[in-house]
Amino acid sequence: MRDIKPQPEAAEAPWAPRIGADGRKFPGAMRGGCHDTLTRAHEAGFGGVFFRTVLDMSPTLDAAELQDIRDHADGLGMYLEAGLGKVNPFATPEMPELRAVGDGDILLGFRRMMEAAARIGCVELWAATTNYQVGYPGKFVWDRFRTDVTWSAQLAATRRFLQRLRPIALDLGVHINLETHEEITSFELVELVESVGPDACGIVFDTANPLQRLEHPQATADRVAPYVRQTQLKDCAITPVEGGYRFDLTPCGDGLVDFAYILSTLARNAPAVNLTIENQESRDDFPGPVPVTVLPMRDSDFVSSHADLTVPEFSAFTGLVYEHALRGSQSWSAAPPAEFGHAEAMAAVRRSLDHITEVRDRVAAVSRSLAVPA
Repeated sequence: MRDIKPQPEAAEAPWAPRIGADGRKFPGAMRGGCHDTLTRAHEAGFGGVFFRTVLDMSPTLDAAELQDIRDHADGLGMYLEAGLGKVNPFATPEMPELRAVGDGDILLGFRRMMEAAARIGCVELWAATTNYQVGYPGKFVWDRFRTDVTWSAQLAATRRFLQRLRPIALDLGVHINLETHEEITSFELVELVESVGPDACGIVFDTANPLQRLEHPQATADRVAPYVRQTQLKDCAITPVEGGYRFDLTPCGDGLVDFAYILSTLARNAPAVNLTIENQESRDDFPGPVPVTVLPMRDSDFVSSHADLTVPEFSAFTGLVYEHALRGSQSWSAAPPAEFGHAEAMAAVRRSLDHITEVRDRVAAVSRSLAVPA
């Protein structure tokens, strides 16, 4: 019998995630449609598009229309991601299309959306708990402070609805991924995913939103990383102002989020995830004033609502805010540009792409060097 030489183990593929664009907020997306967004995002150097909901791609879930979008993305060599909608029964009335697509049966509507997405290979599906309530004062921009229903009751209702969606998700082989949205803490999000089951639920990691819940971005990354299946990368400035901290979006790399830490954490815990940049929307696409968010730090209800937040993490969060302010990396009177049109939004999203690309490549190089045997 001839000797059989042992074969070397196949080398693990290097970490090299693609970087994509937000299909709803990419400049011009609201006016040009899905095919136009794919084409222009590709021309701008993006490797994929994350359309917020499958209804954004086809309001009627038309199979041919959805397949055409899938084929277009594949032809460009781009990833294609999608989502569902709000899964909090107290928020779904604000999205009547979710019930309409089920002919009045919202559970059927979600099933149809999940089936349509699965048919075109979109198996990681975004969801969120509430909407940001533009224009309301103080804490009422976040639905955790509604006065007609408690936040704990909303979380309980969300958990029950997700548990009803769970067998559908398992049957179709999809994940319902909950965003680290403005109103929910990462502690609450992890508890929801664990209670419903990580085999059916995951997390969409928005890197800026948890700072509105007074969380330090590195601590948030450590908590959510094992569950992350989609991303919405964005950055922010937080400025001390009268009555609290003002929250403003910035291009990635210009704010408080340490993307080297974030991407290193994802490389270790969620290496298959795509990196989607959620840019600040253009006023040409979303007319009206830029929303102004102030964290009301002198409101005891606001601060005390974060029961899971530890003193050390809150201290680290406030230290991060003041460290950046004092070293001059953000102005004490920072404000969004008065005119943030298409050109400004494109410049900002390109700046974000450049930063995330540079950080990704740097993290990838470190990962490769660590994988080389001594």
